[in-house]
Amino acid sequence: MAEVRNPMTNPFTILNVSGPYREPRELALSYDYSVQRPTWPTPNGVRIKVSIPDELDYLKRKVLGISGGSPGQQLRVNQLLSRRIADRKLQIANDERMFMERFDVMIGPFTGPLSHLFALLESWMNESKDSLRLEIRENIGL
Repeated sequence: MAEVRNPMTNPFTILNVSGPYREPRELALSYDYSVQRPTWPTPNGVRIKVSIPDELDYLKRKVLGISGGSPGQQLRVNQLLSRRIADRKLQIANDERMFMERFDVMIGPFTGPLSHLFALLESWMNESKDSLRLEIRENIGL
């Protein structure tokens, strides 16, 4: 169990994460989180969608400058980065009070109606770029 706490928002615990899943008819990957708050009697689901061109490729190419590698290495890079993006989007959604009530929630890509949140994600991408590069170098060899 991963305890996630932020003094400004309500705490929650991630009980389980599954994914990535390829979204049908969308250029997106999704992760399903089972989330528990101390005041909820049972956990609820939060699906986080990561846009491949607008979020994953943006981080991979523009922020990190990653290119090349074998198909297997590229798959592993995509899995690692999309999971990090989804984790951060879950925290941003919590900070924005998007899943405070007890019902299953879907958080879409930070484009269109949620584009105002992309700046928060982009800020995290730039702050985390050195640690992400190190993680990719150590775990994947790129």
